[in-house]
Amino acid sequence: MPFSSLLLTRDAPGRRWFLLLALSLLFSGLFALGRLPAALLMGPMAAAILLSLRGLTLRVPPLLHLVSQAVIGTMIARILTPSILGTFRSDWPVLLGVVVSTVSAASGLGWLMGRLRILPGTTAIWGLSPGAASVMMVMAEAYGADARLVAFMQYLRVVVVVMLASVVVRVFVPGSVLPGSPLPWFAPLSWTSFGETLLLIVLGGILGKLSRIPAGAMLVPLCLGFLLQAVGGLSITLPPSLLAASYTILGWGIGLGFTRPILVHALRALPRTLLAILALVLFSGVLALLLVGLLGMDPLTAYLATSPGGMDSVAIISASSPRVDISFVMALQTIRFLVVLLAGPLLSRFLADRMGPAPPRRLEKSLGPDPLLERIREDEDELD
Repeated sequence: MPFSSLLLTRDAPGRRWFLLLALSLLFSGLFALGRLPAALLMGPMAAAILLSLRGLTLRVPPLLHLVSQAVIGTMIARILTPSILGTFRSDWPVLLGVVVSTVSAASGLGWLMGRLRILPGTTAIWGLSPGAASVMMVMAEAYGADARLVAFMQYLRVVVVVMLASVVVRVFVPGSVLPGSPLPWFAPLSWTSFGETLLLIVLGGILGKLSRIPAGAMLVPLCLGFLLQAVGGLSITLPPSLLAASYTILGWGIGLGFTRPILVHALRALPRTLLAILALVLFSGVLALLLVGLLGMDPLTAYLATSPGGMDSVAIISASSPRVDISFVMALQTIRFLVVLLAGPLLSRFLADRMGPAPPRRLEKSLGPDPLLERIREDEDELD
């Protein structure tokens, strides 16, 4: 019996988890060497997809899924520093104009893809939503979109944006090199701050679960963390190992839900999905040119500020050039993320009602039910 078949047998769950973990580490390392964004999430997701297509049947424990969402929410709260509010007060007309234009363009393209039945339901709308990709996946699954296709679209968009951004940086800053995103694994840790952060994660996750808010396990820690950081002086401390574990769990949860039909459908939609992503990037580039022409803004700052995500990758690229106004870039990226976070569910529902008749049953049958969404519903019942 081949080694891989032995590891996938039903009576060897420990071996299957070991194989999944080993492949996740391998893919994450390869993606990191290739300087792909979100390598710690994309690596485990790719490993889970590969093994799921080969018949591996594993299930992420519901408690771990809940904790990973709370950690992601706390991580986003750490980015929302009070300095962003100062930038917003001084430049709010420009920021809101760019945000509304970008979100409208992304939603319009998503609606068009749904209308043309390229992707089912509101999946295209969430897949093109400019924001933190991992958060968009959590929100999408909470509101009934196919999390597998949303993940495919979100990370394809992030890869395209980062590749184009690296070209733009080299054009405007000759001799520069797009940095990777190594984590400071052995950085000093404040145990007091870390203990307070753990308390925020636990209490926020529990309150989010009890609130019955969709994606509440992520949103409640996010809101609480922002308030405590701005008013209570909380210093959010998240060790790289905790973030890596949360990314891994989230990636596994998405990847283990993939089936051969859903992957085939994603690949068939790839050319049109890529075309929609490039159209969104081009629209963002036009907005950047307007900022340069009307406000005399630095071209690189304008491009990175209007770039349609992901927020963490744009922050890394911005830090690579001393010419970039990082506060403006992050203020616009953060405000757009918050707008999508708050308005996304209402907007997706509004556009879904105007997509016309439901997709053919042939398409629904070929895609099959979303195992991830079914597991999440079962997990919620178990946690109750």
